[in-house]
Amino acid sequence: MAESAVSFLLQRLVPVFENKMNLLTGVESEVVYLKGQLELITAFLKVADALEDSDEELKVWVKQVRDVAHETEDILDELKLLVQAGKTWHDQRGDALLLDNTDLVGIDRPKKQLIGWLIKSSPGRKVISVTGMGGLGKTTLVKKVYDDPEVIKHFKACAWVTVSQSCEIEELLRDLAQKLFSEIRRKVPEGLESMHSDKLKMIIKELLQRRRYLVVFDDVWHMHEWEAVKYALPKNNCGSRIMITTRKSDLAFISSSIESKGKVYNLQPLKEDEARELFCRKTFQAISGVLATKDKHRIDEWNMICRCLGSEIQVNGKLDNLKTVLSLSFNDLPYYLKYCFLYLSMFPEDYQIQRMRLIRLWIAEGFIEAKDGKTMEDVAEDYLKELLNRNLLQVAERTSDGRVKTLRIHDLLREIIILKSKDQNFTTIVKEQNVVSPEKLRRLALHGTLPNPNGQQHRSVSQLRSLLMFGVTESLSLGKLFPGGFKLLGVLDYQDSPLKKFPVEVNDLYHLTYLSLKNTQVKRLPNCVLGKLQNLETLDLKNTLVTELPADIVKLKKLRHLLVYRSIVEGYAQFHSKYGFKAPLQIGKLQSLQKLCFVEANQGCGMIIRQLKELSQLRRLGIMRLREEDGKDFCFCIENLTSLCALSVTSEGENKVIDLTYLSTPPPLLQRLYLSGRLQELPRWIPSLHNLARLFLKWSCLKHDPLVYLQDLPNLAHLELLQVYDTDMLHFKCGKFNKLKVLGLDKFEGLNQVIVEKGAMPCLDTLSIGRCGSLKKVPSGIENLTKLEVLEFFDMPDELMKTICQHGPGKDYWKVSHIPEVYSTYWRDGGWDVYALDSFRDCSPRSGVVRRSHERRNQWKV
Repeated sequence: MAESAVSFLLQRLVPVFENKMNLLTGVESEVVYLKGQLELITAFLKVADALEDSDEELKVWVKQVRDVAHETEDILDELKLLVQAGKTWHDQRGDALLLDNTDLVGIDRPKKQLIGWLIKSSPGRKVISVTGMGGLGKTTLVKKVYDDPEVIKHFKACAWVTVSQSCEIEELLRDLAQKLFSEIRRKVPEGLESMHSDKLKMIIKELLQRRRYLVVFDDVWHMHEWEAVKYALPKNNCGSRIMITTRKSDLAFISSSIESKGKVYNLQPLKEDEARELFCRKTFQAISGVLATKDKHRIDEWNMICRCLGSEIQVNGKLDNLKTVLSLSFNDLPYYLKYCFLYLSMFPEDYQIQRMRLIRLWIAEGFIEAKDGKTMEDVAEDYLKELLNRNLLQVAERTSDGRVKTLRIHDLLREIIILKSKDQNFTTIVKEQNVVSPEKLRRLALHGTLPNPNGQQHRSVSQLRSLLMFGVTESLSLGKLFPGGFKLLGVLDYQDSPLKKFPVEVNDLYHLTYLSLKNTQVKRLPNCVLGKLQNLETLDLKNTLVTELPADIVKLKKLRHLLVYRSIVEGYAQFHSKYGFKAPLQIGKLQSLQKLCFVEANQGCGMIIRQLKELSQLRRLGIMRLREEDGKDFCFCIENLTSLCALSVTSEGENKVIDLTYLSTPPPLLQRLYLSGRLQELPRWIPSLHNLARLFLKWSCLKHDPLVYLQDLPNLAHLELLQVYDTDMLHFKCGKFNKLKVLGLDKFEGLNQVIVEKGAMPCLDTLSIGRCGSLKKVPSGIENLTKLEVLEFFDMPDELMKTICQHGPGKDYWKVSHIPEVYSTYWRDGGWDVYALDSFRDCSPRSGVVRRSHERRNQWKV
């Protein structure tokens, strides 16, 4: 009987082997091995079955073989179900190819642009890539382009090939060949099914050599797939085009690179009005009949509809299909990115995640290791870029010089990683006081509430590794919340919590690597506690009331990020002002520091400055209250900091000098430089900073025009000048400031004319001018700044604002009419009154519609 069971199993296995069942890489060889082993077992069992009754040991063995055969049969049946489910899901992708135009919203503009790229321009072969998050509509968009009559008429041979996540190159080429032969109505060559890839490439190339063709590869996952098929597609100078859809931005850009001189279309989510239109169209088309029967005055009926719709959405299979599509992106991640991505489940819905906060958290969790000569921060940046390239993360905000500032994750992707995190007990999120938690908590995020101190979830916090808080408004004591303690805790993030005193529980957290008290009311740090945190790597005290650090902090040899400063804008004069901290005199012992901001340097008779030269790994440094007499020592220290990327220096006061004349060799990697204080002259080394992207000068009071020395900086993207140069004219010349995107001019009291030549600042998108009391008209030539998006005036004369008023004597309105956003802003009673140009009444800039704001863009940071 055992022989029968195994023979039956072999019969079941043969079609698996023959059809391959879309097996993943490596599984096919395992099936071959299993088939061979089963054949050997079958031969042995033919003898064993006959002897089974006479040998008890053999009888037991045969029974075990029979049981295993039955289990294997069950597994094969389950495998068939999974494969069939995969086919069922894969067919769902075809829905995108069958959508009617009336079902689509927001497709006209991208469709028109893609068609233009296909049928216009040069005759050379081009690759056009469409990239975006899974489920965003890439396939739908490209299919509508592919089926457009104008496109069909233009190309002589067309083929659409869907690429699976685990496709085989020969199958891909064979599919392409069959579709092309069918398209041009030629007989498929004999033996096509058994041809190897090189032969298939040759046949396809010969077929297309003298034809203008269009080939679409839908849902490309891996670069090797494109590399394998591109040589089959000839560069025949017939105007041929290749289209690729992919979730991976880097793959899109590489495939459409210089070789093909192609284009990349980055598909974005629908705008709010388009999304609302689509929602209403779908919703009311489906349930309008039901809604029409309801009494609009009966609240109970509408509540019932809400409950029913909510239940329907939860069990809707179409949403499951979409989640399956998105899950593929997660499954395709390399192992080192999966934990990094799952960690995003800790953050609340629609939360804007600060880039550097996320990087430091990843490092603290142990997800990042230094490699190839890169720091952990550099490796984490690479991981972040890879997630962005895969369209699993979205950039929410960028800095003026193009760096990612904040990120967000799509709600559906977040829902998927929350489920995966829960399944793996990777994270636990508490939104309600009595939430049921897993047996053992490892990473806990509190969203808006504290857990019930008497709840069951506190039985298992002894293994808690991370605790993050978001929007918690209640006063809290970790000792009361978690009376059992959590000595293994490595990450503790109190950001934005109502904390007034340093938490005493931290005293026993030997494994703590990350501690953030940012935006709390903590005033001081106990000396005896900090020295015990030997593994601490990040201490974030930004916007707390801490002004001095205890001497014990120099014992923290692993500390990499020390952030202690706050910004308070009590009036216009305090704009861009920072409050730093008094550091212990032996701060040079913290030799692992990557970022140190903002140290008050006017203490210890210059000893603090001399200690800086020991911090050779610093990437970012912020110095406050630098004395003129310490300038020489400071310059010598800076020359030793060869890894420095960002430097901020502030003098003791507005009229005090920063002496940088002794600095002859500035840090070669410097990208951001902020100088607040009088300068005897513009440092001669600034024009040599070829990596410099942001330069802020404040209170410089220079005697010579700084623009002459700054205008040729090759990568300068953001320039802020505040009380820098006493002049009556600033002249921006043609061909200068070629990369500048943001320009701020503030407190040029004698300035009465700004000239912008045609061809100057060709990339400028934001211009702000403030407190220039003698400037009565807009810059001459401002109409030449064709990429300008925002023009903002701060506390500027009413005469200037009247010249650009559309209604009335605004003779210069035409000069700014091309700028989408023009504002006039005034500081009043502790806040900014912001008036939009199109709201001015009677051409009075202070009589229009006011938008009250207590914040203004604050770029003055390291």
